[in-house]
Order: sequence, then structure tokens, then C-alpha cells
Amino acid sequence: MKIIESSKIKEKAYIEKLESGLTIIIIPKKNTKKKYIIWGTHFGSIDNHFIMPKTEEEVYIPDGVAHFLEHKMFEQPNGTNSLDTLMALGIDANAYTTNDHTAYLFECTNHFEEGLNELLDYVQHPYFTEQNVEKEKGIIGQEIGMYDDDPGWQLYMGAMDCMYKENPIKIDIAGTVESISKITPEVLYKCYETFYHPSNMTMVVCGDFEPEKLLEEIKKRLEIKEGQGEIKRIYPSKEEKINKPFKIKQMEVSIPLFMIGYKDTAKYENDIKKHIAIEILLNMIIGKSSDLYQKCYKEGLLLSQPDFDYEFSDQYAHSLISGASKDPKKIEQGILETIEKMKQEGIKQEHFERIRRKIYGDYVVEYNSVADIARMFLADSMKKIHSFDYIEQFETVTKEYTQEVLRTVFQKENEIISIIEPNNK
Repeated sequence: MKIIESSKIKEKAYIEKLESGLTIIIIPKKNTKKKYIIWGTHFGSIDNHFIMPKTEEEVYIPDGVAHFLEHKMFEQPNGTNSLDTLMALGIDANAYTTNDHTAYLFECTNHFEEGLNELLDYVQHPYFTEQNVEKEKGIIGQEIGMYDDDPGWQLYMGAMDCMYKENPIKIDIAGTVESISKITPEVLYKCYETFYHPSNMTMVVCGDFEPEKLLEEIKKRLEIKEGQGEIKRIYPSKEEKINKPFKIKQMEVSIPLFMIGYKDTAKYENDIKKHIAIEILLNMIIGKSSDLYQKCYKEGLLLSQPDFDYEFSDQYAHSLISGASKDPKKIEQGILETIEKMKQEGIKQEHFERIRRKIYGDYVVEYNSVADIARMFLADSMKKIHSFDYIEQFETVTKEYTQEVLRTVFQKENEIISIIEPNNK
């Protein structure tokens, strides 16, 4: 097994790429009681147009298939549900779908081997019928309705609509009631055979394990599959400009919600380094220790620090600042003015160092949790990133580099705002 080590935090990752193409990553954590495993496929909501590797057939699938497939994977031919089977063992099991991957996971202190048997069984043996697919459409239709009524989700979808015109990231992960009505067992099997091939999947395990011994146990339970070529994913052309500067929607909220976004079209060779710099900048702009946050807090415009996020892949990249305020437009104006001031006067060294130390501390703390470690390694692997690189490259992010990222990424013409207002306004 290939061993990757972080000299900064004294952690190791054992990585093996099997003949089938499956990548297995094991991060041993001595003296921890909890064990966590997550098995993901590089198939998310944005992958709705592709060419099948074996047949060269060009395929368009309805929106929401990756999420629908995730729901159906637990059902067994004998009428049982693998999620219920795992829960009955006292194992905390779940699954989720994102823009770029789908994952199946569980966490436990006991019965890991039984859980491993069940996980590898249901992920390798899909069972779709006309009857169970039709039944699921009603269940997911209700879930879609819940998200339609969720202000936080609608806030995010509004931000995506502002930033992107054709990019599939603006499609709801669950699809629509209309789009899922077109899903058939044939569509699900076609996507399963294409995207659930071992060469398109990664498994991450974290806990008190002996890596070589665990690897052998996993190999015993894996089915041998024929190789397949690369999946050719087809996406719309990249858009440099935003779609529209703002979107406002009325919903049942007591105070307006806002999400301010910056579409990132700047080209940098090192995604990790840029990501770190953007995290530092977001905290400097309106983090708890910033002048802007202190001013907004005193004026009653903000009652807590906004949330920050930076999402990126080969197909999209954007920074997000979200929170609640009685006057979102004032927050937006404050952010614009703060960024302009930082560009003109330069980043203050003391503030930069303080935030840099805080974020480094946040990174280190993530390695205390087997769940955080495993999910982080899986998500990063989908972007062809080694998670340790965030720790190892941290010191290369200088004030000067961060200033350059501020100049190129946080441009006014790439800024948008999504707002959810109270219905009674």
C-alpha cells in the first residue's frame, strides 16, 4: 500500500488502487472507539449528459437520477431494507448525494464486520423494478416539496441561478416532480453500470484498524468486474459572466435571509492554495473579529457571524457568505466597501496572521473526528486532491499571495445576492 504522511499532524493515510480501479484509503486512528466507512461514486447531480464507456452511446438522463439511485440502493429483493438492517445492529448508517458524488456510509463502535458485509452487499447488488421505482417517485416527490418550502435551500438555489445560466449546478439535486416522473428501472441500471464501476469509486475507512488486515477483509467482499474505459461527461460551455446580479423571493421567514456570492473565474494552478487564501479572506472580510462584523453587530444588522463556503470543481467555483439580517442590502454594501478598502490599502499583517492561525487550527481539529476525516478524504478525492495537502501547503499561503487572490477573485462584476424576504413585506 502507498503511504502518505502529514509531517505536521503526524497522521498517515494508506492508499491502494485495486486492479478493478477501486481506490481504498485507510486512515488508522489508534485508541479510538468509533469506526467510520464511506463508499462514494463520482456521480452527482451535475452528471446528466455522458457517453457510456463500453457502448459509446450518448446518454441524456432526467434531472435527479443520482439522488433517486441513492434512495433505491438500500432495497433488497427479499423485501428488506439495508438501512433498517444496519440500524438494527446499532450502526448509524446513511447516504447522501452532492453535485459531484454519491456516498454510502456508516459509523459504529461495535459490529463493524457485519456492517461491512451489508454495505458491500447492497452497494454491489442493485434491485430496481417498475413497482419499487414508481413507489419511490411519490416519496421523493414529497421530499422535493419539502425542499421547495425550505428557505435555506431556496436561498442557495437562488444564488446558483444568479451565478450560472446553463451550468447544471443550478439544478436541484433531487430534480423536479416532472423530471423524476421520467425515471425508469432501465435508466437506473444504465447509470449504475456506468458510474458504480469500481474505477469510478473510492472507499475511505477511518478508525483503530491495521490497514493491511482491513484491506484483505474488504477485498474478500468485493466482486470482480470487467474493466471499463473513461466515462466521458458532457457539460455546457463555461460561462465567465454571472447570469443576473440578484434574486429576491418571499417565503415564511421572520427575518430576511441573504446569500452573497462571488463567482470565481480566476485561473490558478494550485486549487488548494487558492482555497486556503479564500477562507482567510472571507474571515477577514466579515468574520467575527472583522471591523465590518463588529459594526454590523452593534447596529443590530447581524446577530451572529455569517456562514462561509467555497465550492469548486472543474465545472464551477464560487464563494458564499450567508446569514440573516433585517437589511441584507446594507450587509452587501458593507462587504463591497470592505473589499475595495482591502484592495486599496492592502491586507493588514496582524489581522492576516490571526485569521491564518485560526483557520489552521480549524483544519487540525477536523482530524479529531473519524467521521470528519473520512468524509473530507472522500470529497477531496473526487477533486483529485489529497486532504493532507491542506495542512502541508498552509504555510505557502502568504499575505502577498492572499492579496493577489483578493484582487482576482473578489470582483464586483462577479458579485450576486440572493434574498429570502418575509411574506408579509
